[in-house]
This record gives sequence, structure tokens and C-alpha cells, in this order.
Amino acid sequence: MAHFNEAQLEQVFVELFKKEHYDYVHGENITRDTRDVILYDDLRLYLQKKYEADHITDDEINRAIARLETSDGGGVYAKNVEALRLLQEGFSLKRTNPKLPNLHIYPIDYTEVERNELGKNNLFRFVNQFVIDGEHHRIPDGIVFVNGLPLVVLEFKNAIKQNTTIENAYKQLTNRYRHDIPKLSAITPLWLSAME
Repeated sequence: MAHFNEAQLEQVFVELFKKEHYDYVHGENITRDTRDVILYDDLRLYLQKKYEADHITDDEINRAIARLETSDGGGVYAKNVEALRLLQEGFSLKRTNPKLPNLHIYPIDYTEVERNELGKNNLFRFVNQFVIDGEHHRIPDGIVFVNGLPLVVLEFKNAIKQNTTIENAYKQLTNRYRHDIPKLSAITPLWLSAME
């Protein structure tokens, strides 16, 4: 019986995400600065649609994005807590027009979950082989994006290789990626490793 290799396992995950109605894009097909970890077009589109009735401005969208990219500092745990808080609770944004009340920004529309309409307003995307240039050149095997924000990073390992373990994937995600791609670890609160 033939064994899966990492590329075949990756393709299985692509098909699984497509079956769950995630948009799929191979990383090399996304035109972007490889130092960026956010899919800015997706995030802008989401914010425009979500806050259209509030007449959100381009300046307000840019400031909301800047808030999502900015960390208050601290260690990995503190950054994860902050990232999760922003994703769950959102944040208040001062309006360009000072006569308007602050706008509360939710990076993910959770009202869809309550109405069982997941995907109506949120943009779900699975991207494999997403090149990121941070401290070093890295290519995570897969990333799950919601509204342009990288929420889950997947690293596939071939269990048939004698010296490959789930610990290898874990170390690659928690040590190498967090150190080598600090912009990703500042935004991404969840890490997942997959092994065949």
C-alpha cells in the first residue's frame, strides 16, 4: 500500500476545506508583499460590507486594520490573549467625523453563528504554500483566514519519515514560525499542526 507524502496530505486538506465552502487559493496566486500576513483585500471588503450602513470611511478602515496589526507587546501568552480578545470582543474606533459616536469594530461577525448563517458576511479562505518573509523566508503548509486575518496555521509532517514526530511540527510552529514571522504570531492566536 502506498503511503501519503506531505504534498498529498496537503491536497487532502485543500479538498476538505473546499468541501466546507472555504474559498481556496494557492499562495503563489495571491499578489501581495510577502512581508504581509493579512489578506488586506479580504479584510477591507469585510469591513466595508459589515459597516456599510454606518458609512465607514476608508480612513476608518485603515485605522481599524492598523489596530488589528498592533500589539500592546508582552510575551507570546500576552499577545495571544490580546489577539483573542480583539477577535471575540472587537474594539472601539473613533470616527473621522467627531460628531458621530465611536464605531465598535468586530473583526468576525458572530451574529452569523447565532442565525446559523456562517459565511454570509464572513470571508473564509484556505491558502496553502503562503510565502512569508519575516526574519527568515518561511512557507507554512496551510493557513486558514477569516476576513483576511490568519487564524490557524497548519504544518504537515510525514509520519513515515523515521525522525519525524508531532513534536517536530509543534516546534516548527511554536519556535521557528513565532520567531521568524513575528507579524504572524502577533495576529494569529491559534496554531494547529497536522500529521499524516
